[in-house]
Amino acid sequence: MSSIILSSNSLQKINMENRKLSKPVCFLILCSSISLVMAMGENTSISVNVGVILDLDNSLNTKVWLSCIKMAISDFYTSHGPSKTRLVLNIKDSRSEVVDAAAAALDLIKNVQVEAIIGPKSSMQANFVIDLGDRAQVPIISFSATSPSLTSLQSSYFFRAAQNDSSQVKAISAIIKAFGWRVAIPIYVENAYGEGVLPSLVDALQDVRVRVPYRSAIPPTATDDQLAQELYKLMTMQTRVFIVHMYPSIGSRLFAKADEIGMMKEGYVWIMTNGLTNHLSSTNASIINSMQGALGLRTFVPKTEELIDFRSRWKRQFQHENPTIIDVELDVFGLWAYDAAYALAMAVESVRTTRSLFGSHTTNASINSSTDLETLRVSPSGRELSHSLSSTRFRGLAGDFSFFNGQLQSSVFEIVNVNGDGARGIGFWSPQYGLMKDMSKKIDANSSYSTSKSDMGPIIWPGDSTPTPKGWELPTNSKRLRVGVPVKVGSPEFVKVVHDPVTNRIDVTGFCIDMFNAVMEGLPYAVTYDFIPFAKPDGTSAGTYNDMVHQVFLGNFDALAAATTIRANRSLYVDFTLPYTDSGVVMVVPMKDSKSRNAWIFLKPLTWDLWLTSSCSFIFIGFVIWLLEHRINDDFRGPPSHQVGTSIWFSFSTMVFAQREKVVSNLGRSVVIVWAFVVLILTQSYTASLTSLLTLKQLQPTCTDINELLKNKESVGYPKGSFVRDLLIEKGFDRSRIKSYTSPYECDQLLEYGSAKGGIAAAIDETPNLKLFLAKYCTKYTMVGPIFKTDGFAFVFPKGSPVVPDVSRSILNVTEGEEMKNIENKWFGKKATCSVTNPMLSDSSSLGVDSFWGLFLIAGFSSCLALILFATSFFFRHRHILITIRGSSICRKVGVLFRVFDEKDITSHTFRNKNLGRVEPSASPCSICQPCPSSQDSNHTDIQESPFFREERALVGQI
Repeated sequence: MSSIILSSNSLQKINMENRKLSKPVCFLILCSSISLVMAMGENTSISVNVGVILDLDNSLNTKVWLSCIKMAISDFYTSHGPSKTRLVLNIKDSRSEVVDAAAAALDLIKNVQVEAIIGPKSSMQANFVIDLGDRAQVPIISFSATSPSLTSLQSSYFFRAAQNDSSQVKAISAIIKAFGWRVAIPIYVENAYGEGVLPSLVDALQDVRVRVPYRSAIPPTATDDQLAQELYKLMTMQTRVFIVHMYPSIGSRLFAKADEIGMMKEGYVWIMTNGLTNHLSSTNASIINSMQGALGLRTFVPKTEELIDFRSRWKRQFQHENPTIIDVELDVFGLWAYDAAYALAMAVESVRTTRSLFGSHTTNASINSSTDLETLRVSPSGRELSHSLSSTRFRGLAGDFSFFNGQLQSSVFEIVNVNGDGARGIGFWSPQYGLMKDMSKKIDANSSYSTSKSDMGPIIWPGDSTPTPKGWELPTNSKRLRVGVPVKVGSPEFVKVVHDPVTNRIDVTGFCIDMFNAVMEGLPYAVTYDFIPFAKPDGTSAGTYNDMVHQVFLGNFDALAAATTIRANRSLYVDFTLPYTDSGVVMVVPMKDSKSRNAWIFLKPLTWDLWLTSSCSFIFIGFVIWLLEHRINDDFRGPPSHQVGTSIWFSFSTMVFAQREKVVSNLGRSVVIVWAFVVLILTQSYTASLTSLLTLKQLQPTCTDINELLKNKESVGYPKGSFVRDLLIEKGFDRSRIKSYTSPYECDQLLEYGSAKGGIAAAIDETPNLKLFLAKYCTKYTMVGPIFKTDGFAFVFPKGSPVVPDVSRSILNVTEGEEMKNIENKWFGKKATCSVTNPMLSDSSSLGVDSFWGLFLIAGFSSCLALILFATSFFFRHRHILITIRGSSICRKVGVLFRVFDEKDITSHTFRNKNLGRVEPSASPCSICQPCPSSQDSNHTDIQESPFFREERALVGQI
């Protein structure tokens, strides 16, 4: 469908030419023109002026984008049939300058009276054009200005038909996290385009704990020498992960120079944003060759039938219009240009404008003042067109097209690896699911956000290497590491610095130095370093440990090899390795002899519960022996008081084995044997404990609680320059009560004087230091604690140093092996023996039941077993009595049995030996119930009948 569209410029040109003709001819032409217009009035659409601002510098990209815009307008009107509006393109050249772009926009808005503007190309140009569009309420639609800084303008008349650069920062951070890199350096062009993405990029990297130690800003007009100078500077740094965010023009030169100086070899990592990767299809082959191994993000465009058909039609059209240009490729910016023009045509048609946008406007401006801002008028239909654009939604060539707050919604990015003559896809990233190998994962609702490198395909890194680069290395062309060491007067076992004034050589030795050397030798790569004393020109210490740690933060030291404690406040600006020594803050106090000097010391060997248990056991054993011996042993018979005394006497006399009474029953003897063994153990333990209390020194610490020192206002000591002073102040100690010492000898002197004589009551320091002190003075002092919790000694490196994980792993290897023992024996071995075997310190705690409960259990079990056997035998022998008195009350039965028990058992062998030749009354079964006739007639009257038996016979007779 073709139509005749006349712009206002064309009409002016016709009028100028008509002035040169004769009046009759002009009249005829004018009448013919009016007739023609009136004839077409009913079938002609309304012309809507639209501005296009691009850099018309004969560049290939500009020609591609203009071709896509024209095809979009043509395709819209072809597919939608008769339309009420027609877009008229008014193209202006911005000449790659911000001022020219602003002037072109002002001319289009004021003189051409455009309804909307497509463009401009760069974000810096768009910054000014958006302000003009906001004043005139003319929508500005850009398909190539991607800087996030434009979003901050918050203009309701700016529409970005391209992806915001900040939409890809999460994808970059996901890639870096997937490979475990901890440090990265962004390389960006120093303008609004490059600086706009930097804040969001740094935030995204920090979210995955990736540090940005340096930001490489490249001027837009940088020469090759300037590029080389900046790249050489990056080579001297440890970081090998670089994120490049630039225009293709300067980015291609950067990679060419990096390849030239050797930064595209194995070990380097290059990640390109879509600003470079989206243009790879039109990048020169020599530039592609210099990017080998680099990773990149490019906007993912699904391959639809519409896209394939459009590429075919566009290529024919472009080749027809530009026959001298061959093998041109269509990039995503061309697709965005097409979708932007198509969306604008849809929005204009939906508004159904009945008059030209500025048709009702009049202006007093003359031709000489065509760009005067004072005469700028507001578009009457701009607000409606802006709302229409905001609600426009369709399936475009680049994907789903819709605006949210004037921004094209973020979509999926494809991750590519530059190999050979182009880019090879290795995976995708989406805001919902993170990394994934293919797009089929996107439809899986159960998938979680992934940052795993297994969700990407194989990668060929720079230098044609396949192993994943570690992301950092110690540069060979940089200076050696400066490792700071403290200058201390005391404790040379940890670090000792000796300066030779003749040779000016510094010799550093000590436990910390040997540990550092062993750890660095265990790294999988070579590290060169020098030990630098933290000292003043006169050789004295330059400050405290906090001051020395701060020097690492300032960059004066690359590491610290010292007895540096891991502290929370220090970790804010430096990184610590894993600790290589014990942790904790303890205190050393003098020892005193706590031997008791009182009359009741003989009670101290046993606890009160053991005294009570032993006493009860003696009484119980006496009672058991009485039960077993009462019927058969005259020693346990007699008046009740005599029997009680005998039982108690017998039991307690077993302590010294002085019992006079004989035990005649086998059950009683078994109980006595077990109990004698228990008594032997008790008496021997008591004797040993009492001997220890009376003869050995009971050395105990003078204080076991730091709060006691604080309460008594005692003075305490700490090593000069240590953080312990701050801990004591926080604890509540008065500053005047806190004294410093510089050597073990001085600490010993202060402890000798004591707090009352101007010394200290306790020395407080970290465990390794005080262990070394006790190795020299173990006979006088002891260690108490820990009183404060710390994490031990560690090596110090700058914040975010990539060396720290490897050094920590090497520390584990050293501390778990024999090398650690050898180093400890070298510096502490001989001296540490004294503190381990201290003969003066003994434990004076009393013996308790828990030490003897097994013995009491055995004695109790044997006694109870003897009682059960005795009771069983007794009841069995006298069961006929219970049968005879059946029907009596329980109390009566118990009384009868007790009376039977209280009588002698004359059938026992102990009594039978005394009455040979006599008849026993109990020999006959009827001796208890009734007298036998034979016995009544007998003349043997020398055995008299017991009153008890007479009473029982009377009782049985009554029953």
